[in-house]
Amino acid sequence: MRLIKLPILFILMIIVSACSGSGGFKADHKYEVPAFEFTNQNGESVSLDDLKGTVWLAQFVFTNCATVCPPMMMNMAQIEEDLHKAGVEDYKIVSFSVDPKVDTPEKLKNYLEMFNVKDENRWEMLTGFTQEEIGELAMKSFKTVVADIPDSDQVLHGTTFALVNQEGQVVKLYSGNVDVPFEQIEKDVKALIKAGA
Repeated sequence: MRLIKLPILFILMIIVSACSGSGGFKADHKYEVPAFEFTNQNGESVSLDDLKGTVWLAQFVFTNCATVCPPMMMNMAQIEEDLHKAGVEDYKIVSFSVDPKVDTPEKLKNYLEMFNVKDENRWEMLTGFTQEEIGELAMKSFKTVVADIPDSDQVLHGTTFALVNQEGQVVKLYSGNVDVPFEQIEKDVKALIKAGA
């Protein structure tokens, strides 16, 4: 009788340990990002295919923003600093402009330089689309709003940071303005890179 119980107990232990995930990455969502091809701060074309195979963090900002964008940019720069200190290399940061009529590649480049980022080559500051197109992308794939504010040079937009996997799916969303979960984001980026390795 004891000989039968031991193998069953051993099998149950294996099942339980497999279900615990042993520190692996677990997605909260799987929102598909549609194919795109936009222009970055260096005037270069950047497509979803260019980002495939790489983990990336996304945000929606604009250079004339008078409220939430500067803290969001500072917070994303802090995430980059944290990942650099942790020795994490294989990821990108993608910032979609929500004011593409104003935000030329040159303006986006100058804006990025204001935040003393660790590695400008890691950042893709994207423009080259209509506000309607970016609004649709933001809502469908990132579950965040982009909308004109009448009689104003400001644009209403969400303040979330999104983690996108190697297949181009949004898998996690975080606060990007206040109460940013810096440690959790670092942990998730590391785990997602490892999961796709």
